[in-house]
Amino acid sequence: MKVILVADHAYINGGQAKVSLESAIGLAGRGHEVVLFAAVGPADPRLAEAGVRTVLLGQSDVTTAGSLAAFGVQWLWNAPAAAALRALIAESDPRDTVVHVHAWAKALSPSIGPVLQGSAAPVVYTAHEYYLACPNGGFYDYPVAATCHRVPNGAACLAHNCDSRTYPRKLMRVGRHALMRRTGLVEGIDAMITISRLQREVLAPYLPASMRWYDVPNPVDAEPLGHRAGPPGDFVFVGRLSAEKGPEVFAEAARLAGARAVFAGDGPARVGLEARYPEARFLGWQSPDQVKAVLRGARALVFPSVWYEGQPLTVLESLALGTPVLVSDVCAGREAVRHGESGLWFRSNDPRSLADAMAHLANDATALRMGRTAYDLFWADPLTLDRHLDGLERVYRDVAGQEGQAPRLARAG
Repeated sequence: MKVILVADHAYINGGQAKVSLESAIGLAGRGHEVVLFAAVGPADPRLAEAGVRTVLLGQSDVTTAGSLAAFGVQWLWNAPAAAALRALIAESDPRDTVVHVHAWAKALSPSIGPVLQGSAAPVVYTAHEYYLACPNGGFYDYPVAATCHRVPNGAACLAHNCDSRTYPRKLMRVGRHALMRRTGLVEGIDAMITISRLQREVLAPYLPASMRWYDVPNPVDAEPLGHRAGPPGDFVFVGRLSAEKGPEVFAEAARLAGARAVFAGDGPARVGLEARYPEARFLGWQSPDQVKAVLRGARALVFPSVWYEGQPLTVLESLALGTPVLVSDVCAGREAVRHGESGLWFRSNDPRSLADAMAHLANDATALRMGRTAYDLFWADPLTLDRHLDGLERVYRDVAGQEGQAPRLARAG
């Protein structure tokens, strides 16, 4: 089968890109003809080594643009991307081709919608975030650092600034979202892959009732190292230091609990956190191997995210390494944690609730017991790359009509 993977980036700059690239390499290893279509390079050299063809547009993304005004044309409607994707799909035999979209919001834009809708090859979409339903992609209110429950593009949504910067920027997001809904991106999707139950619950009310849903968990890069030896170390936070990830909730909870907060990561909130919480330890950016070492030696991973998330890989990596997790009850990461067994849930955005959970794991025996349980539960049914690829292939066969389903008919864009 030919698989066209559509993404903003051809290199790993986060969990979303990591999954798309790892699946591209894995699918190629299983004998599929894989093409990665991406706006932003450079391409990960492992793609060529694995036999993955890369169609790279050489464009920039919204995070590297000098200003949104300068980047606005591409951000709103990336005409070159649409033309290039249309040509790529046109050269493929729709009877044995699947188009799989991983990302579009940072560079490719809603312009790919009419192309997807007009594709004779079936289209699969992995929802790593919530851009199909929410203009800012996360159902998150940045100014108040809390989950947003307003109806997307409803009156309350339009009147409120939820953007991380300015209200005019929020209105631009609203306009782009309306453009996306009117130009076929949602209608061009034949199958939706979600990576957590929460994600489907949040997205379903805003997508067609006829949507075909599939659960394909993301793979976790981990090896079975056995139970950890004690004693456990500090409570640690791993990830981007930004408001929606809840680092200040952790810092304040650690102060209340009389524990030391350790941060492995970097981001815009770091300077303020260092000033307000001088007792905390900041390790800065860590390589993947360093992150694993930090997690393996921790008392617990603290995951205080105050927005929904998708399927936080850090939570799963921690469990796979035998480290318990303290997780916010609002995010999808809670689905991987058995409360009281492999970790604890705490009330989102509530430092006192998190401090109480940290006090519970301050006991070495409790932390080691939960760590052993976390390890055993994960490795009893591990989220390996092979399991992920098996799931993708089942979806591809289904939507391509190879499992008794009628193949897709081309739709006018």
